[in-house]
Amino acid sequence: MSDVLIPGGRDVRGTLEEPTDDPDAIVVAAPPHPRHGGSRSDPRLAAVATALREAGIACLRFDYGPWDEGYGEREDVRNAVRWAREEYDCPVGVFGYSFGASLALLAAADVGPDAVAVLAPTARLADDLDAVDALESLEDGTPVRVLYGERDETVDWEPVVDRARERGDAVTALTGDHFFLGKHDAIASEVATFFADALRS
Repeated sequence: MSDVLIPGGRDVRGTLEEPTDDPDAIVVAAPPHPRHGGSRSDPRLAAVATALREAGIACLRFDYGPWDEGYGEREDVRNAVRWAREEYDCPVGVFGYSFGASLALLAAADVGPDAVAVLAPTARLADDLDAVDALESLEDGTPVRVLYGERDETVDWEPVVDRARERGDAVTALTGDHFFLGKHDAIASEVATFFADALRS
C-alpha cells in the first residue's frame, strides 16, 4: 500500500493497493458520506480493494477534500479517475458506495471510465446532481453493475435500479439493509468479478 496525493486543487489523499505483478487495470473507489463518517477506510471499500488486488487489479481508495455539498466531491472523483489514467497504461474503473456511488455515476458521466460499479446509490444529491440522469448519459457499451440492499431504507435507490434495469445494466439485489453487515466479502467478490470481466474484455 502507498499514499497518494490526488492533484486538482483540493486536499485529496488516497491509499493505493497494487497486486504483486503489474496490474491489468485500476479501480477508483469513492467512499460514503464524509459527514457521516465515510472515508477511504470504510470496510466495504477495504474489502473491495482486497478482492481487486487478489484479482490482479489495483485500487485507489481516497478521502474527499473539504466538504462542498457534493460538488467538490464529484470533482474529487473525476480527478482521481484522471490521475489513474495518467499513471497507469490500462483500463480504469470506478466504484462507489452510498454517497460515493452517486458520485461515481456523476463523475463517470463526465470522465468516461471503462466500467462502473455502484453499491447502494441514492438517486439525487441535489437538483443538479442527479445520479439517474448521469446513468442515462453514460456512453453506450460502458459496462455498469448496480448492487442494492432489498431492505435499504436509508437512500432512495429505486430510481437508479429501475433505470439500470431498463438500460439492460447488470443489477444485483442483496438481502440486507444499507450497511450490508456480514456481506462485505460477498459484495467484494461480486464487484471484483465484475471489474475483472469488464476491464479485461
